[in-house]
Amino acid sequence: MEKKKRRFGDRKDGVLLRDLDGMHFITPLIYPNRCDNEAYIRETIDLTNMNAYLQKKNAEEKEFPYTMFHVIVAGLVKTITLRPKMNRFIANKNFYQRNEVSMSFVVKKQFADEAAEGLAVIHAKDDSNVVTIHEDLRHQILDCRDVHKVDASSGNMDFFNHMPRFLGKFIVWLLTRLDVHGWVPASLIETDPYYTTCVISNLGSIKLNCGYHHLTNWGTCSVFCIIGEKSKRPVYHEDGTIEMREMLDLGLTIDERLADGYYYSKTIRLLKTLLENPELLETPANQEIPY
Repeated sequence: MEKKKRRFGDRKDGVLLRDLDGMHFITPLIYPNRCDNEAYIRETIDLTNMNAYLQKKNAEEKEFPYTMFHVIVAGLVKTITLRPKMNRFIANKNFYQRNEVSMSFVVKKQFADEAAEGLAVIHAKDDSNVVTIHEDLRHQILDCRDVHKVDASSGNMDFFNHMPRFLGKFIVWLLTRLDVHGWVPASLIETDPYYTTCVISNLGSIKLNCGYHHLTNWGTCSVFCIIGEKSKRPVYHEDGTIEMREMLDLGLTIDERLADGYYYSKTIRLLKTLLENPELLETPANQEIPY
């Protein structure tokens, strides 16, 4: 992503958009809260080609096999890189274009009720593809699963939790005021998922169906993606035949102030094309494809 010289009004994580049309200038003034402006979109993905692709990739990769999650993360990175309005956010009633595409997710250290969780963030580049993202995910996931390591955001939350309650509440209140202006210290939020482009929750990995998840007024995240549990479903062909195929539901919660319905429609079409034709994800994130 091209870096621009920082100007007055810009934030450390985004550039102030100064050439908006009238509607997009007014919208955050009369609808200032992200949680009041959620649009939920659900899309079904045919996994036939993805399953074949994963089988092919894992014929060579044995140490850290490619999974459906890796492909979906790569698909989201490429989609948002090519559809830059999805990488905007609204803060303090202003529109900003984020400086990078970033994805965040929670990693369970162990599949047990009392097991801790780690927060992971990957920072994509214009030339990122499914191979480089797979490698980034390898490092992030293995680090998070190390029971002796604590990510920065979790460590800071633990620190506040051990303060006297009145002091912890005051500091968190102060941080929410700083958050409005983008002045929260980077060291406190470097692994905070709500300061990334998109938060991803893989509910399918814990045997749950796809569902809705809210956005938050804290932070800058404008997109939340839920991955459901895959299942076999009937597909009806034009000749009247029926075929059982493995399918997957994705749920996307989006800040509807960022763009219009047509823009969102084309964005979902691109994401669906990429996930149902995963070979396209081997191209750089900023390389256009037909869809």
